[in-house]
Amino acid sequence: MKTFCGRANPTTGALDWVEESEEYDYHQEIARSCYADMLHDHDRNKKYYQGIRAAVSRVKARGEKVIVLDIGTGTGLLSMMAVTAGADFCYAVEVFKPMAEAAQSIVEKNGFSDKIKIINKHSTDVTVGPDGDMQTRANILVTELFDTELIGEGALPSYEHAHQNLVQLGCEAVPHRATIYAQLVESELLWSWTQLQPVEVEGTHLVPPPSVGRCAGAHSVCDIQLSQVSPGSFTPLAFHSVLPLPRSVDFSKPVSSAFQSHSSQFVVQSSGRAQVVLSWWDLDMDPSGSIVCTMAPSWTYPEPRMAPWRDHWMQSVYFLPVESRVTAGEELSLTVCHDDYSLWYSLQSHRYNTLPSRPCCTCQAHLVWTRPRFGELNDRQRTESFVSALRSVLREDSVCLGISDGSLLPVFAHMLGAKKVFGLENSRMSKQVLEANSLKGAVELLEIRPDQLCSNDLGGKQISVLMGEPYFSTSLLPWHSLFFWYCRTALAGLLLPNATILPCSATLHMLAVEFQDLWRIRAPCGTCEGFDVTPMDEMVQKSLDFRESLEAEPHPLWEYPCRALSDSAAVMTFDFTQCVPQQPVSSQGSLPFRRTGRCHGVALWMEYHLTTDITVSGGLIGPISEQGDCEWSRHRKQGIYFLRSPWEISGEGRAAVSYSFTFDPSLGDIRMDFSMEQQHFLSDCL
Repeated sequence: MKTFCGRANPTTGALDWVEESEEYDYHQEIARSCYADMLHDHDRNKKYYQGIRAAVSRVKARGEKVIVLDIGTGTGLLSMMAVTAGADFCYAVEVFKPMAEAAQSIVEKNGFSDKIKIINKHSTDVTVGPDGDMQTRANILVTELFDTELIGEGALPSYEHAHQNLVQLGCEAVPHRATIYAQLVESELLWSWTQLQPVEVEGTHLVPPPSVGRCAGAHSVCDIQLSQVSPGSFTPLAFHSVLPLPRSVDFSKPVSSAFQSHSSQFVVQSSGRAQVVLSWWDLDMDPSGSIVCTMAPSWTYPEPRMAPWRDHWMQSVYFLPVESRVTAGEELSLTVCHDDYSLWYSLQSHRYNTLPSRPCCTCQAHLVWTRPRFGELNDRQRTESFVSALRSVLREDSVCLGISDGSLLPVFAHMLGAKKVFGLENSRMSKQVLEANSLKGAVELLEIRPDQLCSNDLGGKQISVLMGEPYFSTSLLPWHSLFFWYCRTALAGLLLPNATILPCSATLHMLAVEFQDLWRIRAPCGTCEGFDVTPMDEMVQKSLDFRESLEAEPHPLWEYPCRALSDSAAVMTFDFTQCVPQQPVSSQGSLPFRRTGRCHGVALWMEYHLTTDITVSGGLIGPISEQGDCEWSRHRKQGIYFLRSPWEISGEGRAAVSYSFTFDPSLGDIRMDFSMEQQHFLSDCL
């Protein structure tokens, strides 16, 4: 059955009505999931297996029948481990129906149907009794309910209910215990992701609105691959263990999801500005703590390369509500609070320790700008590129119109001497910046869609400079910012014949890459710890084939190291000085491989040409090294087209990636296809 769905098109700005299968949503959920990543996480799987074996042995040593409750079973992997370890019976609970069906197939394929019962329910709906889902309460509780923040997927309410209703008093639990670690640091890089910094334009300092500086920021955790943040980017002020409860979280005992707090006193090791808390957690799989699965970033390891990679569990960055000056030797208290789904931190004098309120944005900026967007606005080099470009095109009689979400370009244009500046701005952040700098009225903000703007809205003036970064909060993939082009086309009648468009053009770039680790999220598993999980592989591939395998997906490549196997190349150009074409535009060609390796996919990004000699990149920001190492922008996500299976690039002969791109103006989308071609040459001079 198919239904019509209304979806906002991020490129054209239109509301598109499309016919979709009723299965579209869950196919997307499966295709974009991290199930494959978890199955490829050998360290996680090995530690769980060891913990389960130990728990089963302890229960058997007491002469008890081993009954296991596995909450969030996924593929059924942990239940199969339990039965293999000697469990008498397992109840495996999985709320997501397609996943529960896959688990049932996997359990049957591995011959465990008589020992494992798949229950397609939320654990809080599971019943116990002669007519219930479970015949009796379990004496081993196995769970994998964790996210990067540990409790963000509702682990505490699930544990709380399980202890009250589904497991025996004094049950064994795998994992047995969790410990959260926190590192208080000063970091100009990380702090730039939450606070707007002053900007100097033409010798004048543009200061952020006071409301932004006073704001505690967004409550949601910032989860990143902390291993990719160099230790040189922050200064530790103290390091100590912080526990979310007065004692370690012992999952074998009743757990409460109610609000709780815990404070740790410490002595400051280095003077500086306390800004950020870096956090991760460990799981002790057994009571003795001899089986530990840690999420610690690689730079905490004696040999960083030995750190296991995982994307389903990363590390967390928490921004303190206010920046505080601290002095070496000072005694302070770091307080962590949690509710049923989240954590937050505050720093206080240990003599005046009060419970912090949950952070909440009061300035609107943290609701309008993402953390990467804050970083982008604070990027001095990027700002200088825009200021230089504007300086080169502005005249005393310039009438400017800015089109971007939460942009400072209209403010820059006024400071650079434009006669009149308009801005199409719905968030009103520009208004706050103007008022904070006594520039009220310097920019006329119009809350009007570009296609509805008329000459009267501009006071009869014609636009001589149309400017954009471009940045739009609805953009997911790099080319979604082509919305700027559609806006420029809608405004064509309001532009002077010789109007300057900034940026004047954009180019789509591509690069064939070998991922260090990111390939795991798409790679089939086959067998996992000796169990056949091919039904899971088949389910994921079916969902990818539904649509996702034909599309690119957004990833911040600065967090996911990769090696360039080809040169980078501009494969499509979009001329913003002209209107959007009526007909599709295509580009074909081939890009030779320059290095041997395993090609997992193609990286895609946009570069915006502000003028003929000033370019801002949303992808590569430096030359590719001889070994193929890449440096990527932290501000924008790149598009990744994963190959269905990797290509082995050897030194025998020569190979190239053949590409085909088609930009469809009616859809505002770019269709793409890639294949590998072998090229044989008679001599190297060709």
